[in-house]
Order: sequence, then C-alpha cells, then structure tokens
Amino acid sequence: MLDHHIQQTIVHTLAFSDGMRFSELKPDHLENKAFDYHLKKVIAAKLVAKDGDGFYRLTSEGKRVGKGALKQQSHLIDRAYSLLLLAIRRESDGAWLLYRRQSHPLRGLIGFMQAQPVANASTHKAATQECFDATGLTVDFSVHGHGYFSVYRNDQLESFIHFTLLLAENVVDKLPSDSREYYWDTQPDFSAPDMLPTMKTLSMLCQTPTGGFVDESFQL
Repeated sequence: MLDHHIQQTIVHTLAFSDGMRFSELKPDHLENKAFDYHLKKVIAAKLVAKDGDGFYRLTSEGKRVGKGALKQQSHLIDRAYSLLLLAIRRESDGAWLLYRRQSHPLRGLIGFMQAQPVANASTHKAATQECFDATGLTVDFSVHGHGYFSVYRNDQLESFIHFTLLLAENVVDKLPSDSREYYWDTQPDFSAPDMLPTMKTLSMLCQTPTGGFVDESFQL
C-alpha cells in the first residue's frame, strides 16, 4: 500500500494535522521534485487528497491508516482494529477521565483513554501500564464489556474497531498538574458534538452488568 518510507511519513504526518500545505509537509532535506513524486503516489492510492485551498488532507481511507503508516502494512485496513477502552471514574465526585484525540482517525474528538493489547501480557496489565505511562495514575481495572464500532463520515468509513471495555470506578489518585491531554469531567455530556459518537453507548454499557456486548455504527 505504501511502497516507500517517504509515502509512509506523509500519511503519518497528516495523521496529526487537519491539513498542511506542500511547503509544510515537505521535509527540508528533500527536493521538491522527489517529494512531489511520492505525494502523487499517496494521492493516487486515495490516502491523501488536495482541497481547493491547497491543503493536503487524509482521506477517510488515509485516516484509517493514520499514525500506523510507519508500521508494516501487512494488515488490511478493513479489518477491525483491536483496542482497549479504559473507562475511569473518580470516587470522590464521580468524574470521568476523558481524553481529546490527537491523531486521526477521529482527531479532535473526546473519549475514554485507549490502550492496545500486548502480546504476552494480560489485558489488565496492558491497561494498567498505559494508564500509568499516560497519566501517572495507578488504577485497578476490570473487564466490563466488548463489541464492535464503525464510524462513518460523509458515508465513508473512518474508523472500525473491536474493543474491550475496562472499567475502574474507585480511583482516588490525582492527575499531574502538567497533564494537558487528559482531564476530569464531573458532568460530561456524552452526546455533545465534540464527543466521540460512541461515548453515549459506552457510558450506558458501563452501567449494565458485566459481560455486555454491542455492535453499532455511527454517522458523523
């Protein structure tokens, strides 16, 4: 899919942006002609598109590759991406720990912390380690539910995940004062436009008995 490291870098760079001009996207050490060649390759692959204002942006398919572009492209982008979703609630006031996504797909939207399953490590260990590394919080998780989510933007598939929902409701630790991406919200509106469209379903799943399963699609 991405035949050259420059093409991989283009997609990876745009995963953290809402759009960049040619001069912003091109590395300083590359000549315009060489970079333009690889840029045309990712456009031809329908991973990147140029809009009328001269900005290059990821297409829906490009967003699904996203920051994984630097990895080996041995997996198909239409396979469900496996994630651990970490629903963390503070004991003192019932606040939820939320995170604003910094990369595509669904960049800029707010949801629960995410972690990736790790080979040779339990789900609990992977979640606990990710939480500590990202926030400094020591949290005890329990597996609560699972399912599949598909998210479409303008009828184009942007995100397709298989998730395991882990829940922690007795958190007493405090976030470090310099934590910017994560924050506590005592009265989140899970239906708000800046929330991931999956959040309302996830919040309801948190309130059901352990073992729940959902399979839903959403339109942005």
